[in-house]
Amino acid sequence: MNQYILEAPVFNLRSALDAADFGVHRLELCGSFLEGGETPSAGMLKVLKETVQIPIFVMIRPRGGDFCYSKGELEVMKRDIQILGEMGADGFVFGALKPNGEVDKAACNTLLKSAAGKPCTFHRAIDVSKNPLESLEDIVDCGFASILTSGAKNSVSEGINTIKRMLEKAGNRIIIMPGGGSEPAHVKELQSFENFKEIHASCKVKVRSENRFTYSEVKFSPDENSFFEHLGIDAAKVQNFLKAFAS
Repeated sequence: MNQYILEAPVFNLRSALDAADFGVHRLELCGSFLEGGETPSAGMLKVLKETVQIPIFVMIRPRGGDFCYSKGELEVMKRDIQILGEMGADGFVFGALKPNGEVDKAACNTLLKSAAGKPCTFHRAIDVSKNPLESLEDIVDCGFASILTSGAKNSVSEGINTIKRMLEKAGNRIIIMPGGGSEPAHVKELQSFENFKEIHASCKVKVRSENRFTYSEVKFSPDENSFFEHLGIDAAKVQNFLKAFAS
């Protein structure tokens, strides 16, 4: 029987701790949910490494927006990898593209070298690359351990056929990890592929904050409810994925 890995992106301490308690196998530690993930704080990684036993892969992304990085931004990413690696990060998640939409192999190779042999995931930058199937080959050539992808669509459900093509093309050279609106049903649909081993799913839920006070004259977001909510992990959603693995 295949041994599957469920990876969950986490954006705050509570969701990370809960994810580990609920049975998630690996954390993707990120900052800034609204930007789709940025480099998290060193303090967050330090606390989690002292608390949880499961592996923690760290997002390396110095800003939101596109994935074309300047020389200065790449230096920041390189330094973040070195610092967070020394603090115990088990792996890293990043991706870089050229202005024409091709994989920036030179930038990726520099960052991979900074990772000092720790496994690295090329994230969903592949989904906005010029040709995802050609990008896959460039990513394999660089030496990434895995690719996180929604199949070049807004969700795994929409991109499932491309994900299947990527699994076929990748073989055992690299792990193709579906992510972006993943559901337990996707596990069953992809189980026929022997090289399908990992899936990325937020299993997120909004958790009511303990805060009950607000000052009506100041707003930090157009969504007034966001001041009273945090992102959390839904235990039932995690269990549904684990049950899908066992079926």
